[in-house]
Amino acid sequence: MRNLEFAEKEFYHIYNRGVDKRNIFLNSKDLERFFEGLRRFNSEENFGHLDRIIENKKVHPLVKIIAYCVNPNHFHFILEQVAEKGIEKFMHKLSMGYAKYFNTKYKRGGALFQGMFRAKHIDNNEYLLHLSAYINLNHMAHARRHGVSTLSRASWDEYLGSAHGKALCEKEIILGQFKNKEAYQKFAESSLKSIVERKMLLEELAEAGIELINTR
Repeated sequence: MRNLEFAEKEFYHIYNRGVDKRNIFLNSKDLERFFEGLRRFNSEENFGHLDRIIENKKVHPLVKIIAYCVNPNHFHFILEQVAEKGIEKFMHKLSMGYAKYFNTKYKRGGALFQGMFRAKHIDNNEYLLHLSAYINLNHMAHARRHGVSTLSRASWDEYLGSAHGKALCEKEIILGQFKNKEAYQKFAESSLKSIVERKMLLEELAEAGIELINTR
């Protein structure tokens, strides 16, 4: 059981991986389905199956997505809870919905993710800023170690204003602390190496069996 109570207007690092380190995205359609879940399941309203969800301007969100990184076998989010039990409800709908899709498509049974999602309270602003840099650049570090993957995606392009399609992130909590996007870019790129060297995230990621990426 997770020994953490989620509170409204607080930020959390949420992460998980595929069971037995397996890939949870096998092609671009899987990745798009997961991101569709990120957009559509973030609602207090219960729409039922993802395929039957319709656009609704009166949706009341469960969380604010601050940053994200999705790699073939694991993901990271920074979430702010904005509704009671918002993170738990959002992650339950997202994980269960995607696992059902994946198992049906690939004719498999059992768990897709490595147990309950992991969570860490982001208890100070310095941690928030450095974690945003790590998550935004995680896909690049992953590419250095494993090669470029079309199944890796992060909110970095949203932060730099080069993303295509509908934005997922509430970026102002991070970007509002910098003079402009270029200043944040410089901060993020310079801080990633120090994050890895200080092993800032090693303990919490090791709990989930996610390897801390070495960018050297």
